[in-house]
Amino acid sequence: MKKLIAGAAMGLMAMSGAALAEGHGEFPERPLLMMVSYGAGGATDFQARIVTMTAGNEDALGMPIAILNRPGAGGRVGWNWFATEAEADGYTLGAYNIPHFIAQSIEGGVSYSTESFEPIANWGADPAVFVVPTDSEFQNMADVVAYATENPGGLTFSGAGLFVGHHIAALQLEQAAGVELAYIPNNAGGAGAMRAVIAGEVLGGVNNLSDAFRAQAAGNVRILGVFDLERNDFLPDVPTMAEQGYDIDNASVNFRGVMVPAGTPQGVIDHLAAIVPTMFENGRVASRMEAGGSPMHIMTRDEVLEMWAARQETLEALLADLDN
Repeated sequence: MKKLIAGAAMGLMAMSGAALAEGHGEFPERPLLMMVSYGAGGATDFQARIVTMTAGNEDALGMPIAILNRPGAGGRVGWNWFATEAEADGYTLGAYNIPHFIAQSIEGGVSYSTESFEPIANWGADPAVFVVPTDSEFQNMADVVAYATENPGGLTFSGAGLFVGHHIAALQLEQAAGVELAYIPNNAGGAGAMRAVIAGEVLGGVNNLSDAFRAQAAGNVRILGVFDLERNDFLPDVPTMAEQGYDIDNASVNFRGVMVPAGTPQGVIDHLAAIVPTMFENGRVASRMEAGGSPMHIMTRDEVLEMWAARQETLEALLADLDN
C-alpha cells in the first residue's frame, strides 16, 4: 500500500511539475466562463455552447465552461466589458466575431481593438445570406434589386447591428447593385433580426447562414443568395452574389472563435491554445454543429493571428471605400 501511495504521489508531482514547466501551473483549478456578445439563441450563442460542451473532459481542460451572454449594440456592450473589466487570468474567455469587432474598432467609439485581445482558436466561418419570408414576392436577388431600384430607400431589411458582418454585406450589396437600401439593425442580434423577417416586419434580411439554414428548414424563410466566394455545402442550390451578377467578396464572412483579454499570462494562453482546438475537433461537437447547419473552420492561435491581421487590412480599405 505504501508503494502504491508513494507511486500516486510521485505521479501527481510529475504532472504538477510538467504543468509548471509549461508555465500554466495548476490552471485551470475551477470552472471557466465564456462571454458571448449576443443574446441566447443566436448563432454565436448556439455554437459557443456546442464547441465548449467537452471542456470538462479529462482529455480537454478538465473543467466546464459556462456561457455568459452580454448582448447589445451589435456586440459593443460585451466586447467593451471584456476589454476593460474582465479578469486577465484565463478563467474569463470571450467569443469573438470577425469582421464585427475589428470593423467597429476602425469606425471608432469603442474601447477595444485587436490589441485588446489575444486569440486562442477559431471554430467556425459562417457566411452572410439574404433571406425573405416564405410568402415573399422576391424569388431571387434580381427581384430584390429591381424593387430597390424602383423604391429608393424603401426596401427594408434587418441585420444584427451596425458594422457587423450583416451590415458590411448590406453596404457591399448597395455599392455592387447601385441601389439605396433601408438596413434596420436589430437590438436582439441575429436571432431578433431573423424574427423580424419571419414576422413580416421587414421585407428581407441579411443573417448568418447557420440561423437561416435552421429557419428555412422550419419553413419560415427562403434564402436567395450567399455573400461568399463559393457556394456553401449546406446550401448547394443557393447561388453566391457573384453568380447573380454582383461583385461581392467574402469580407462579411463571420469567423467565430475564443479569445482572452490582453495581459493574460503567456503560459495560460499557450495551454488554452494547445487544448481548445482539440475540443473543436471532438466528434460529438462536429456532429452537433453539422446538424445545426453550422459550418466549422478550425484554426490555431497562430493562424488566427494571421487572419486578424489580414482582416484588419482588408476592412480598413473596404470601409474607407464604402464611406466615400
